[in-house]
Order: sequence, then structure tokens, then C-alpha cells
Amino acid sequence: MKQKQIIIFVLAAIGLLVTPLILQSFGNAWVRIADMALLYVLLALGLNIVVGYAGLLDLGYVAFFAIGAYMYALLASPHLTETFPMFAALFPNGLHSPIWLVIPAAAGLAALFGVLLGAPTLRLRGDYLAIVTLGFGEIIRVFMNNLDHPVNITNGPKGMGQIDALSFFGFSLGKRIDIGSFEIPSVTLYYYLFLVLVVFSVVISHRLQLSRVGRAWMAIREDEIAAKAMGINTRNLKLLAFGMGATFGGVSGAMFASFQGFISPESFSLMESIMIVAMVVLGGIGHLPGVILGAVALSALPEVLRYVAGPLQSLTGGRLDASILRQLLIALAMIVIMLMRPRGLWPAPEHGKSLPTTRP
Repeated sequence: MKQKQIIIFVLAAIGLLVTPLILQSFGNAWVRIADMALLYVLLALGLNIVVGYAGLLDLGYVAFFAIGAYMYALLASPHLTETFPMFAALFPNGLHSPIWLVIPAAAGLAALFGVLLGAPTLRLRGDYLAIVTLGFGEIIRVFMNNLDHPVNITNGPKGMGQIDALSFFGFSLGKRIDIGSFEIPSVTLYYYLFLVLVVFSVVISHRLQLSRVGRAWMAIREDEIAAKAMGINTRNLKLLAFGMGATFGGVSGAMFASFQGFISPESFSLMESIMIVAMVVLGGIGHLPGVILGAVALSALPEVLRYVAGPLQSLTGGRLDASILRQLLIALAMIVIMLMRPRGLWPAPEHGKSLPTTRP
């Protein structure tokens, strides 16, 4: 059995490593879709800690994504040096933060905001918690949209551009690599970075799930009153869930800003939060393979449906807008999935099992 698992892991690893090299032969756009799918996997893994393990419905998770993205944009763009003379004097060559500073800073800042969100919501559950977290996500987006007056911090609705690509020891991921006649473009290099972060996040999530903390989160998810009666410190564990989940969002936000080179408040709307929640629920809440499958399916599906919506639009004589038709197809696909697989595409084996009954 172990040998079979090892073979599967090796084949999966080879497949993941070769995927961008195959996709780039069809165009860099397909590699870019794979990059964004990995970023959404990272986001879904973080939200799975909050929703899947601890059972806390968070509809404002995109706020941590925005916090990480704006933090990186401020540390790796000319915005601060051009706006504030003090920064221009301190950094005459501009702010160019290395990845070793970016990832811990994004994780730490997002975790701080996660705890700040969790602290006033400890007594809330279900719909009330969802409404509060939804409001938190919208507050962060509105702040980012309006923090250009009286002091220009986020550049408001115009967004922030000229963001540096990530670099390792002076080697920039924003430049392609030529190995003989073979070319590895920037999007493929980012793919491998995102893949490393996803693998690292999967290992962390798996170890958390099997740990005492993970079991305590699941006890809170199933029955918080019973968990408290058994001596579990529900307050601290809820705060830990919010903080741990937020770190994934902060890191993925920083990677998104570096990958895009430009960010604006429109990238962090409520619809993004709803899509991340849908990835967790449709994939299989609390089950790592299911969450990954749901994130890949829902992030890649809109791009694939672009090639379906166009011909359908031409069949209607152009009366239906292609973007609206694409959203309609996505909604129909989600409804069909939930009708056919109500517990998700790949649910946890033990989820929903009844206790074995003994016959007299």
C-alpha cells in the first residue's frame, strides 16, 4: 500500500512539474491560468482552516488577500518614495524588498488583522458571524479605495502599479530564462514558486488537521458548547483559527501583487470572497484534496468557458453578452455539482457517516 502511494505521489509530482512546460507550448495565457489556479488553491487552503476545521463562516476572507497585496505594493513600488520625501531620502534607489522580508511580513500583518477580526466576533455564530466578516471585508476594500486623501497611501481607485517582480539573490522572476534554445517565460517561473508555496501550505494544513489543535477546532465545529464543557479554550482556538487562516491570505495577496504588477480595490470585491467560499464548499469542506480540487475547478472554469460563451453568443445573433453568458454557465455548473454531489466533489471520508448500529 505504501509503495502504491509513493508511486502516485511521484507521478503527481512529475505531472505538476511538467504541466507548465506543456501549457506554454499552447501559449502563456494557459500558464497564467494555472498560476492563478495555484493562488486560489492557497487562498482556499487558508479559508479551509477557518471554515472547514473550526466551522467559522468567514465571508470577508478577501480582506486578508487585499492586505497582503497592498503591503507588498507599498514595499516594492515607487509609490512611497514618490509621495513622501522622507522615504525618498531614506531609500534613494527606491524600495525593493526581498522575498525573505515579504512573505513573513505579509503573513504577520494578515495574522494581526485576522486576530483583530476574530476578537470582537467570539460570541457570534452562523449568519451573524457571516454578516460581521462580510462587513469587515467591505470595510477594508472601501478603505483601500479612499486612502488617497488627505494622505495618499493606497493611491485610491487609480490603483498601484510598477510593482517589482519577486527576486531571489538578485535573480528576478519577471525575466525569462533561456536554456540553449529552450525558453522558460516569467509566468512559468512564477508557477514553480506558487507550487512550492502550495505544497508547503498543504503540509502545514495536514499537520494542523492531525494535531491536538486541529482536533479541538473540529470539536468546536461540531458542538461548541460540548467542546467548552470538555475544557477546550474556545476563545483562544477561534482567534488562532482566524490568525492562521489569514496568514495564507496575506502571503497569496503579496504573490498576487508581484505577479500582476498592478493592483486596485476592484480586485478584492465581495464576489472574490464568495468564490473562495464556494471553492471550499464545492470541493469538500474540511478535506484537503477536495478543497484543492474545488479551487482548481472554479478558478479554471471561468477561463475555459470563455471558449464556450463566444460560439453561444454568435448562435444568439449577439443578443447575449459573452461575459454575462459565461457567468450564467458558471452558475449552472455550480448548481449541477451541488445537486449531484451535495457533500462536495471530494468530501472527507468520515464526514456525514452515521454511527454503526448493532443488530439484536
